[in-house]
Amino acid sequence: MTGPSSSPRGERTPRPNVWFMTTVGWNGEEVVPDDAPDPKPNRATRRALARRRKK
Repeated sequence: MTGPSSSPRGERTPRPNVWFMTTVGWNGEEVVPDDAPDPKPNRATRRALARRRKK
């Protein structure tokens, strides 16, 4: 049995004519109409509000 190699292996070259296209499906921004109801606050916000009410 051999031990781990001290030199890391290089990256493998891909097969010819194979492309890995990565796209981001969502950039983190949404268009929300002005007349839309306010979204429900997330858990961290709800907990912060509860802490503030206890004081």
